[in-house]
Amino acid sequence: MYYHNVISILPLILKMVNSHPFSHFPPEPDEDHAREKSFRIINKDNAAFFKNDAAFDWMYPEHLQLLSLKQWTRLAVARKAARFLARPGARVLDIGSGIGKFCLAAAHLYPGTNFFGVEQRGELVHFAEEAGKYLQLSNVHFTQANITQINFREFDHFYFYNSFYENLDPDSCIDDTIATSSSLYFYYTLYLLQAFDDLPAGTRLVTFHTLGEEIPSSYRLVKTSWDMLLKMWIKQ
Repeated sequence: MYYHNVISILPLILKMVNSHPFSHFPPEPDEDHAREKSFRIINKDNAAFFKNDAAFDWMYPEHLQLLSLKQWTRLAVARKAARFLARPGARVLDIGSGIGKFCLAAAHLYPGTNFFGVEQRGELVHFAEEAGKYLQLSNVHFTQANITQINFREFDHFYFYNSFYENLDPDSCIDDTIATSSSLYFYYTLYLLQAFDDLPAGTRLVTFHTLGEEIPSSYRLVKTSWDMLLKMWIKQ
């Protein structure tokens, strides 16, 4: 069944791959990011942005603020995940980074660790980058790409807030710019399963609100939180 689903959407996958060519982190400066879009500024006290979710979300336009509760990682979750993933000099990848909330919070808390976000939607990448610049965080980077263009071995540890689920539940979509289908969900899940399994022993992974289908048996669950919704794994 999985094989049939993947084969049926190969033309769509190829189109997505071609539209987001492979690129290394950190991404090169892109002139497109200079396009005119509003960016809300409150003050220059970085700590004030991380007091609570409402304070953080006010950096973004209203239509992105309204998605916060359902789509973006809560700061309390980001703190716990970052504490597990952060290591001096490590490179941590957020798969489906949205507006960059996890990466920005983690980078603020752990300046000795480098945090990277990959996201398909250009608008979200734009605002994530703008927030990183305004907060003057030099250890955070974002790129617009599909996960199939990312070399997972360029990173040490990973955060995954079930960015594939919108393919199963249309009501969970951020917008209508990305094609959704259950076949895509199965394809991405199997892709991630293989990518994680190919990583070296000692790789750390944090998942939030996932069904666990993307976790290889080679990973050991070492800690849970938030009523088992937040899970921390280490590759054996």
